[in-house]
Amino acid sequence: MFNTDKILQGVPANVRNRIESAVEAVGIVTETKNPRVLKSMIPSAGRGFILRQGKTGEPVKMRSNHEAHFDFNYTSDFPEMADLYRRAKLAQWNGETQLDWKTSVDPDDPRTKLLPDDFVPRASFENLGYKLSDREFNRFKQDLTTWMLSQFLHGEQGALFAAAQVTESVPWFDGKFYGSTQVVDEGRHVEVFHRYLETKMEKMYQVNDNLFTIIDALMTDSRWDMKFLGMQIMIEGLALGAFGMMYKLTKEPLLKDLLKYVIQDEARHVHYGVLALHRHFKENLSEKELREREDWTFEVALLMRNRFMAHEVYEEWFSDGRLSRRQWNEMVYQAKGLATFRKTMFNRLVPNLKYIGLLSDRMMPHYEKAGMLQYLDGLNASQLSGDMMIAELDQEAGKLETA
Repeated sequence: MFNTDKILQGVPANVRNRIESAVEAVGIVTETKNPRVLKSMIPSAGRGFILRQGKTGEPVKMRSNHEAHFDFNYTSDFPEMADLYRRAKLAQWNGETQLDWKTSVDPDDPRTKLLPDDFVPRASFENLGYKLSDREFNRFKQDLTTWMLSQFLHGEQGALFAAAQVTESVPWFDGKFYGSTQVVDEGRHVEVFHRYLETKMEKMYQVNDNLFTIIDALMTDSRWDMKFLGMQIMIEGLALGAFGMMYKLTKEPLLKDLLKYVIQDEARHVHYGVLALHRHFKENLSEKELREREDWTFEVALLMRNRFMAHEVYEEWFSDGRLSRRQWNEMVYQAKGLATFRKTMFNRLVPNLKYIGLLSDRMMPHYEKAGMLQYLDGLNASQLSGDMMIAELDQEAGKLETA
């Protein structure tokens, strides 16, 4: 990727941001060597990175082209999915009554920090010749946390609509039963994240262009298994890692409880995805079709990794020229907390890709180069319940407190 700082010197900030976003998009999208994947991603990338439709402030229409799959025999032939449905019915919760919304959230209270100070150290700014006062640094941390929670919210809205589409189109009736519970789950997640942002943070960021592009690609794809792959495995799988990291680090009790409930739901959602795709990929797809899904998955993994560059925060704070976009990117890549956050997101993804058959010998070097293979031997979603995840995260959080 070439350095745009000198080329765009003197260009108005809003124009420069759009050009730099487009340049990054071209670099990401064209890394794929599969022409079918490239062709399928270009329209969504154009709507996300070039037109920035997620940032117009207006509702966005995405045309869906999937087929609804009716089964008037109501056949039950997927026992693992039926068991997941029974578990989901028992695990429903009410965000209005089971979360203590009277909890006071004060980002400046050192006893209940949203995120630790070293998540993005103040020295990261000082190394670039920019100093933040105590008040500015606290506000920056609050804005960064708000940005992350905003992207969680937007992702949950995408999951809500994708879950509705998948429930229509999945071929197994046991899968339709379970899918109906996920629609309820995702609606509840949208509700609680939005309420937290609106009443506690009193601010919300627009959807990130990378995330918009992925959601657009999923909603407009006609193939049910691609919706499963993109939402249940990629977005939900990465969200599990992100939610887990924030759950482990935050000292704010309301946010911690909210994330605990959501993590337990999301563990089932990803389990749903691996059950369906493990069977479908093994029984129904040709080698060519599997190859396309391997390439598409890696492309989306890169987009998801770049989603956490927080360019919306950069544009709010530094797009006046105090820091260039390139300097911001370098700082975000090097900041220990954010780097750990990006890597940790993939600890729930890679084992699932291996389980469903999308980590062939051909793809392994690509994931290794991207630094994602360190999680290869972890538990996949069929082996890991939400309760197990919470217990593991609580244990890790305890180690951090005693370190």
